[in-house]
Amino acid sequence: MCVHDVTTGSGKGTQCEMIVKKYGFVHLSAGDLLREEVKKGTELGKEIEGIMKEGKLVPTPITVKLLREAMEKSSSDTFLIDGFPREIKQAENFEREVKPPQLVIFYDSPEDVMLERLLKRAKTSGRADDNEETIRKRFKTFLECTMPVVEHYEPQGKLVKISAVPPPEEVFKYTEEAIEKACGHGSTKDQKALAASYIDALP
Repeated sequence: MCVHDVTTGSGKGTQCEMIVKKYGFVHLSAGDLLREEVKKGTELGKEIEGIMKEGKLVPTPITVKLLREAMEKSSSDTFLIDGFPREIKQAENFEREVKPPQLVIFYDSPEDVMLERLLKRAKTSGRADDNEETIRKRFKTFLECTMPVVEHYEPQGKLVKISAVPPPEEVFKYTEEAIEKACGHGSTKDQKALAASYIDALP
């Protein structure tokens, strides 16, 4: 399964929590893995920090390396990968090295709504990339790099678009319908699931 939100600020984090709680997917956040590396203060972490402050995409090999290491440490074969892929070459790399997604859910929300949510989050997040200038750069990056990922999956019949504007509980009802239609009726906890990827445009 693959889930995609138009950009950060569309309530992706809340949907992730709900998906994990109901379906038992192991949640791996590409963005969190990158930020953890930054906190370690390694040379790689410093490189990642500089890239993120500029609102640019972290190179594919770096993100894949961190994701694969995290996946190898888990005993599960079902993953909800949050924040990856964010451009076509990342999608192709993921499909080649891991597995093609079974479902792509696209959470859509107007830019002004997302900006308001992000600026509100910035008051408590402490994240270096939560400021208006960087956020607007990330919107631009999304349109240039990540929207083509969504367009890549649409003709394959794997894409489901869901508005992220309604309350989280209402959004999750549509999320449940999409997951259960793609994976079979009822809870997927008891099914042998494919590798799950939660694609987030901008973590």
